[in-house]
Amino acid sequence: MRPIRRQARRPSVGLACQVQHSRRRRAMQAVRIQNPDMAWHIAANILFPSDFDEGHKYPVIVAIHPFGSCKEQTSGDVYGPALAKEGFVVIAYDASFQGESGGSPRWIEDPTQRVEDVSRVIDYAVTLPYVDADRIGVLGICGGGGYAINATLTEKRIKAVVSITGVNIGRLFREDFSEFNPLGALEAMAAHRTAEARGEERQVNELLPASPQAAKAAGQTDRDVVEATDYYKTPRGQAPGGPARMLFSHAQKTLAWDAFAFAEVLLTQPVMVVIGQKVGSFGAFRDGMEIYGRATASADRQIVSLENASHYDLYDRPEATGPALEKAVPFLKKHLGVGEGVVGAIKRVAAKAIS
Repeated sequence: MRPIRRQARRPSVGLACQVQHSRRRRAMQAVRIQNPDMAWHIAANILFPSDFDEGHKYPVIVAIHPFGSCKEQTSGDVYGPALAKEGFVVIAYDASFQGESGGSPRWIEDPTQRVEDVSRVIDYAVTLPYVDADRIGVLGICGGGGYAINATLTEKRIKAVVSITGVNIGRLFREDFSEFNPLGALEAMAAHRTAEARGEERQVNELLPASPQAAKAAGQTDRDVVEATDYYKTPRGQAPGGPARMLFSHAQKTLAWDAFAFAEVLLTQPVMVVIGQKVGSFGAFRDGMEIYGRATASADRQIVSLENASHYDLYDRPEATGPALEKAVPFLKKHLGVGEGVVGAIKRVAAKAIS
């Protein structure tokens, strides 16, 4: 499936500023992260447990949104609140060049930058007085699941990772998104980038039909495309920061990227992979099985295969997200020590020192 080409207006981006956070208790706090080594800011929402006390130390989950999405959708609207309810501090953020985050030109999907964003958010998190730097986890959905796993390969501050219907975005671009013609796609991207460098208008591709009705009129029957359109192009999941679009000319490096490279050696942390058995063309089931099979170095690898769930059911449908969270929450609590109390924390630190 080649993304539908439709020009999109470029939104304005405010000037980046240093983040300032209030010490008041609140259910959610919007922040603008700009660490000293960052050229632009990352917009994020911090979600707190209901009994939050800034005098205590909490485990933190970095929530990573899908390709084409934003923090106001599944990562920060479904999984974020559910995890905060279970005692985690959750940081759901917009990727660089997307949503309310900085970076120009807009709507770039750059896997290397997406993974670097995770470390930037962690750099910020460890400065917060209520975050336990030894209890950091990540959870990603769709492309965000692939990014979560890839970040965990080299970011050893991450102690546990959960991939919800995760997709290896590089594999997807080499296959379905380029109509199995990656070299042709790269040639087209090169031509567009040259034209844009010479002053032509940037081509921002809409990745989905404009509406479910448009998808039906076009004869679209693939489960993932139909369900993605229902999520992104209706009030069900629609959000200004997550319009499912991409700057075509700047996507070249995605085709040479592999979310799971060196996983057999580097993925040592506990990993849980959640997949749905109702498959579509985006390949999340296939990618989930692959990374589970390759995660042989993991301290604790688990796979959750949901018989009656599709890729987009796992974005927001309670009948799918409920069972996913029933497995993910205990897994994260086990490895990040939620509710362990003072004695448990002392034992964990002592065990770490001994090992």
